Amino acid sequence: MNNEKHNKPSLRKRIVNFLVHVLLAVLAFIWLLPIFWIVLTSFRAEPGAYTNTFLPQGYTLNNYIKLFTDRNVLNFPRMFMNTLIIAIVCCIISTFFVLSVAYSLSRMRFKFRKPYMNLAMILGLFPGFMTMIAQYFILKAMGLTEGSAIRIGLIIVYSACAGLGFQIAKGYLDTIPRSIDEAAVIDGATNWQVFTKITMPLAKPIIIYTVMTSFIAPWVDFIFAKVLCRANSDQFTVAIGLWNMLQKEYIYQWYTCFAAGAVVISIPIAILFIFMQRFYVEGMSGAVKG
Repeated sequence: MNNEKHNKPSLRKRIVNFLVHVLLAVLAFIWLLPIFWIVLTSFRAEPGAYTNTFLPQGYTLNNYIKLFTDRNVLNFPRMFMNTLIIAIVCCIISTFFVLSVAYSLSRMRFKFRKPYMNLAMILGLFPGFMTMIAQYFILKAMGLTEGSAIRIGLIIVYSACAGLGFQIAKGYLDTIPRSIDEAAVIDGATNWQVFTKITMPLAKPIIIYTVMTSFIAPWVDFIFAKVLCRANSDQFTVAIGLWNMLQKEYIYQWYTCFAAGAVVISIPIAILFIFMQRFYVEGMSGAVKG
């Protein structure tokens, strides 16, 4: 009897674990299926958007070759470099802004500190595209809507409001004991030294998160890039280029190249994540030890 009582919870636990794993497997399949399909489509030999089968009838590398060699209609290499330059510069500026604002609000006490945080929270409730028209005319008055100056305009817009996204970083910095900062100040360290040499080394996980989000935001943005670039095809970003590939005049010849482009633009994000993951793990292990 005692053995039966002990076996019942064990059997129930096994059934629950089995059902949970089945559910996770189904969700993983649903999540991976579009990725699997887009990769297969990028190697598909048949042109056009419509096929009778899920799996391609033939495979080829011509889609990737055409994507990087055909520069007469849609110059994807130029779009890729435009986006990469903008994303890297914005990533550096935005990361500095976010961490600086988060540190100031977490560690310092000054007038209008709480009103600023409340105002930032209220402004965050409104979608960013509500201000696009105003931003466009401001940049136009500054001469940043034509030619290569469009890159500068995009960098300004993507980076200028980055400081409003301080909430997550501030929440993480609040978990770092203030006594560490106070001890450093007693030893003669300035606020800048505390920020760069003490707080930031202890905040590697949130730095990684901020770098990733600061890079991805301009990398995938379409709406404002389309508003600012307009017909300046030499300043198009990859989001605009991929969107153009799906237009009715291009979709038959460029649809499989669109799939290839979707795979290509995921590579920088994957590389960045793999490179930064090591620092994220080190930061978490250091936090646990501390």
